[in-house]
Amino acid sequence: MGIFSNIMAKLGFGDDKVAEVAAATAPAAVEAAAAPAVVAISPVDVLAKLEALAGAHAEKLNWKVSIVDLMKLLGLDSSLAARKELAGELACPADKMADSAQMNMWLHKTVLQKLAENGGNIPADLL
Repeated sequence: MGIFSNIMAKLGFGDDKVAEVAAATAPAAVEAAAAPAVVAISPVDVLAKLEALAGAHAEKLNWKVSIVDLMKLLGLDSSLAARKELAGELACPADKMADSAQMNMWLHKTVLQKLAENGGNIPADLL
């Protein structure tokens, strides 16, 4: 299971949806299909879950703008290597991969968009 699948699992997306995304973002599948298929499921209130986690977290994390803080909030490895792996899973453009700041901004936006595409209830101002 990839990092994006772990993000979905931590946010309460169903096992079937997590498995589908894991299969669609596997390295061979990424080459075969540019974007994973989107299947409608019951919405997951991502904002409420993240705000509840943030409220209970010892550190003040700015998860609304930082992929590092978002990953920390979910209890995931937020190291540069982990973020590069996630960027690879989500097909980050090569020019953004070369600059960690650009990659981080791209990752944050893309993760939230992918959560929304997969049934996550994400407010428009975060997208």
